[in-house]
Amino acid sequence: MSYECLRVRSDGPVGWLEFNRPPRNAFNQAMIGEVLAALDALANDRAVRVVVLASAVEGHFSVGADLAIFAALDAGGLAQWVAHVHDLARALRRSAKPLLAAIHGTAVGGGLEMTFHCDVRFCADDARLGLPEVNIGFIPPVGTTLALPRLLGRHGAIRFLYEGAMVTAQQARQIGLVDTLVPPGELRAQVQAYGAALAGKPPEVLAAIRRCITEGVALDFEAALRLEHEAVLGLARTDNFREGVQAFLAKRPPQWK
Repeated sequence: MSYECLRVRSDGPVGWLEFNRPPRNAFNQAMIGEVLAALDALANDRAVRVVVLASAVEGHFSVGADLAIFAALDAGGLAQWVAHVHDLARALRRSAKPLLAAIHGTAVGGGLEMTFHCDVRFCADDARLGLPEVNIGFIPPVGTTLALPRLLGRHGAIRFLYEGAMVTAQQARQIGLVDTLVPPGELRAQVQAYGAALAGKPPEVLAAIRRCITEGVALDFEAALRLEHEAVLGLARTDNFREGVQAFLAKRPPQWK
């Protein structure tokens, strides 16, 4: 599939989904549709084991929605927009493959929101991040009011959204918005290396970990235990579990299938 607003490629087992709508990666409906299509394509590519959200535009991860679009939207159009970005949040959260983020430059609004549904967020140490929607009379709509409290806690999330301020990469790391700071020139290489290392682990185990944590955190304790029980029994039937046990007992590296 060809894309007008993305650059989608793979480097070994790591698939890169890069926003590519110069000059600032402002999202329109077509770009959201392309992200959904690319996530589906990468999910179904058996050679890809890990997916990275990144940007191909120098200096900008994303500035969020193209605000010129909102000026022309009626109530029905806005409802369609919100439904579309909620589909995007669902697609990110249900991914069976690990999702990483490689954030650089200016990361604002919806593009940044997508990273909250990723598993590990790498960030260039000179990046600037923010969710300024309160300043235009709006809230972040990409599932952020659900995802952000799980990252920052209620107090941290509500304060961050109330204030709508830009923060440095160092401040973002301090509050838990991103996980790892990287010199800008090393960002891609470090994310690629981490993704390749993850790709060397059994994919069904990574999928089970991701599902149990992503879904389990929203369940009551007993329901989450049932989800974990289902995952454990499923993994116990796999060839990789048997290989892992045999390799451990034989004191040799496992040969995953």
